[in-house]
Amino acid sequence: MTERFPPIRLEKVKTQSLSTRSSKVHRTDFARPWKGGERFTDFLESLPRILAGRKIREVIDAVARAHLDRRTVMVAMGAHVIKVGLNPVIIDLMERGVITCVAMNGAGMIHDAELALVGHTSEEVSEGLATGAFGMAAETAVFLGQAIRKAGEQGRGLGETVGAAINAALLPYAHESILAAGSRMEVPVTVHVALGTDTLHMHPHFDPMAAGGATHHDFRVFASVVTSLEQGVFLNAGSAVILPEVFLKALTLVRNLGHRVACFTSVNMDFLRHYRPTENVVNRPTALGGKGIHLTGHHEIMLPLLAGGVIEAIEKRLAPCRLAEPSSAHPTDT
Repeated sequence: MTERFPPIRLEKVKTQSLSTRSSKVHRTDFARPWKGGERFTDFLESLPRILAGRKIREVIDAVARAHLDRRTVMVAMGAHVIKVGLNPVIIDLMERGVITCVAMNGAGMIHDAELALVGHTSEEVSEGLATGAFGMAAETAVFLGQAIRKAGEQGRGLGETVGAAINAALLPYAHESILAAGSRMEVPVTVHVALGTDTLHMHPHFDPMAAGGATHHDFRVFASVVTSLEQGVFLNAGSAVILPEVFLKALTLVRNLGHRVACFTSVNMDFLRHYRPTENVVNRPTALGGKGIHLTGHHEIMLPLLAGGVIEAIEKRLAPCRLAEPSSAHPTDT
């Protein structure tokens, strides 16, 4: 064996100068140590411009630029975003006009409504499953069951109807409901239900025919918003299956109808990388142009960081405009 495969000789190996070799990591991209008392913008600037440190800057810039250019910013979210306490962050961005559409799954609707009803949500599944008590909250089933029937009777969307019902009922924590905020501000909030996946579907108060029609109405509203996504941003936070699939179908639908939606930023945020968000959010939709970005990390940390960065970026870009506004002593020409 030694005679057949003698150790290879290294004398003729070709080398190159380190000074001319291409490198992916430069010291100029390194993090800067934090100094106490600095501003949030200083913290963002202190992050390394490498991997996620660079990606989060790209997403912040894309969302801020879309807002300033009056482009669409869509946020699709799994229920986990609500369960880790981020409703105030999402609602704030809606109120600032940054988020122009929110899409959620059926579980998101349930958790959002429970927060509005009683100020708390999310039960211990294993504990309730053992006795058959899991998902059997009466108030949730009755309230949402009534709203769903109304949506069916009126031919309206699920998100719109539930949001309006929360506001009309003057629920004690309606101000912390994304659905209620959408109804109040006329920001589309759509709900995309897969029948059999939610606790609500086990109750006699649930009308599957009404829910099916209402959630299909929301799919068409969602697709209508997608028609305006050119140069905008689509952000999927925490939905591993349903909303990536809904987005892909809506995108092909609007392209089929002749709408140009080719160049936009598509972002997937989750603490794991799953197949469908990778393909249906990051890769396939941006094949004609634009950019697909993964931001991997926990929502309760990453989304507030992103929101804070977007707000700071918008304020920074608006500041020169405010300074340039003419005073009454120097009126502009008419």
